[in-house]
Amino acid sequence: MTGQTRVQTCGAQQEDWPEVTLPKGDAMRILVVEDDAKTADYIAKGLGETGHVVDIAPTGPDGLHLATAEQYDALVLDRMLPGLDGLAIVRALRAAGIETPVLILSALAHVDERVTGLKAGGDDYLTKPFAFSELQARLEALLRRPRAIAAQTQLQVGDLVLDQLTRKVTRAGHAIDLRPQEYKLLEYLLRHAGEVVTRTMLFEGVWDFHFDPQTNVVDVHVSRLRQKIDKGHDTPLIHTHRGGGYSIRVE
Repeated sequence: MTGQTRVQTCGAQQEDWPEVTLPKGDAMRILVVEDDAKTADYIAKGLGETGHVVDIAPTGPDGLHLATAEQYDALVLDRMLPGLDGLAIVRALRAAGIETPVLILSALAHVDERVTGLKAGGDDYLTKPFAFSELQARLEALLRRPRAIAAQTQLQVGDLVLDQLTRKVTRAGHAIDLRPQEYKLLEYLLRHAGEVVTRTMLFEGVWDFHFDPQTNVVDVHVSRLRQKIDKGHDTPLIHTHRGGGYSIRVE
């Protein structure tokens, strides 16, 4: 059974297709957002021949509309699009909590461009011109990756909460102002909540030192952090352990 291809716009489908039954096996429903008709047809034909169902969106707004209104297994997203560029689309999807795997297509092959695409929320980046076999292999690899059930954005111990998206820290609902290094230290402790972490672990995890610089920088920062986190509260959260370790926990 071969797949189906549909060209869609924000208003309505350009052609009415019957309801599609997905093929068995590893078939996927894929949205191709590509303004070059030849490239879009080339991708859609190849994916359709392998049993996948393909929708085509020729503009950025069309692509964003479909990606948010419909459910897809993967997106093939051109970077340069009319109306709304590909990076803006993937950023909007991630901001909306839509984690559909995205393969970005682009003629911009410089490493900085690839890094920008991945940091924007893309899962993979393929430069033009490309071989269809590589595009198909990359899509299949994306689908083999485990999907995150829900992204954990907060770290919490007791009434202490660190939000990794907003970088805000509160205790008992009250905001705590931390310096950048204090924030990194607290984040590391919270990621290892309940565990005893040594000074060496903190040097490596927070300061990126892979040796002991023979300073008391860890102790100084822990002391400052303890003042901000525990002062004025009946229950201390940051604890010192004999032998040079620290932990964050509710006793």
